[in-house]
This record gives sequence, structure tokens and C-alpha cells, in this order.
Amino acid sequence: MLEVIFYRDGDDRLSGICARGHADFAEHGQDIVCAAVSAVLQAMRLGLEGYAGLELEALQQPGELRLDWTESDRDLESLRAIVTTAELAVKQIARRFPDHVRLKRRREARRVGGKASGRVTDLTDRRRHDV
Repeated sequence: MLEVIFYRDGDDRLSGICARGHADFAEHGQDIVCAAVSAVLQAMRLGLEGYAGLELEALQQPGELRLDWTESDRDLESLRAIVTTAELAVKQIARRFPDHVRLKRRREARRVGGKASGRVTDLTDRRRHDV
């Protein structure tokens, strides 16, 4: 299962994301579900760094991507637009492939390399929809 968590701080501002695991829809290299989510998240990272000019705290390794941004950047319209678009895209993929992708929202700031705690809300609507 590929799990993607979008973190929000106490003011409901986007504060980071974490994706980990594998979709296991098909064999490695043939997994279109994993490739779709990866493409969305990589495009989000490129948009945040290249378009919005943000300096991200990032951890990226096989099967895991964590991104955090500074508290001062959380009110930027460009950040909200880019990350919310990625969240909407991942939500559609999770709806279409609920056995392979889980989308969650966690209310708290997430620090790269740190442990997160708090309430997690599963955002995946289990109805099937086309992506």
C-alpha cells in the first residue's frame, strides 16, 4: 500500500507531505499506479522549488518522500495552489485504486526525520472513480 499524508498545522495551513510504501498494483517498473502518484508528487516538488522558489527540507529515497517547508511560506498562494492540486490528483488516484493508495490528512507540523503524532483523517472515498 502506498500511503500519502498531507500535513497541516494548527492554523490548517499545509505544512508538509510524506509518501511511503509501494502501490503493488503491478511488478516493479510496470506499476502505473505508483508511477502516477510519483509523477504527481515529483511535479509538486518541482513546482514548489522551481516555480515558487521555495527551499524545501526534503528526504527522498526508494519508497519514501518527505517534504516540509518553512512556517513563513505556508501562507503563499503559489504553495497552496501547487500542493492542493497535488492533493486533489492523489485523491482521485486513491479513489480509483483504493486497495493500492491511501490518502490521509494529519493536523500538525511534520518535521523531516522526526516522529509525527496526532489525529489522522483518511481522505480516501472508497467509491470507484476514473482518474
